Amino acid sequence: MQELQSKRGKARPEALAEKVYQTIKNDIFDFRLMPGDRFSESEMAERMEVSRTPVRQALFWLEREGYVEVYFRSGWQVRQFDFEYFEELYDLRIVLECEAVRRLCSMPPARASELLSALSLFWVEAPRLEDGKAVSLHDEAFHMAMVAAAGNSEMARIHAELTEKIRIIRRLDFTREDRIEATYHEHARILQAVLHQHAEEAQRILTDHIAVSKAEVRKITLHMLQQARLQPDSPP
Repeated sequence: MQELQSKRGKARPEALAEKVYQTIKNDIFDFRLMPGDRFSESEMAERMEVSRTPVRQALFWLEREGYVEVYFRSGWQVRQFDFEYFEELYDLRIVLECEAVRRLCSMPPARASELLSALSLFWVEAPRLEDGKAVSLHDEAFHMAMVAAAGNSEMARIHAELTEKIRIIRRLDFTREDRIEATYHEHARILQAVLHQHAEEAQRILTDHIAVSKAEVRKITLHMLQQARLQPDSPP
């Protein structure tokens, strides 16, 4: 009994830190915490109604992921947007995904069709979703599944880490109806080219698809930042 209580006691701070982590991350993603905003652990703890310990743990997780940085004499700061950094991540994404497409196109057609059947069902056959947030999540899953299907687990791991890093701006590509429509259309074309083993065509469509998304999210992010700065002060 004492052992069970001890385990519960240890789990609770971890769960609190996870909750604080998700809350701060969502505030950054939704521009309630703006790039350059500074705050202290005490201010964040008061706002979250928790102690400083889970706040500190959550902030160190966010620092490791590149969302905040610590100034030991003046607290924490949301990192400024570095568009050059994000564009380098998009370029790396193109390299990984084009290689995945090449590998898929070199597989026996029946095997590639089997691996991509769930993607074809969702993006080609199923009724289309209209909610941008839901489409954004399925878009991530599409690209991650393509890389995973190529069969290199280390490549898939790196791609998953990259996906997490660009999520803060990538999701903004699905705030417009025309971009949702384009995503469905382009995903279907990529799948069709892969299933017909047209590697160069699939890579070209994929590269254009990612390049347009990169340009759109930069434009939308700049607009969102401008709009957010016109709103009342961000928390805390």
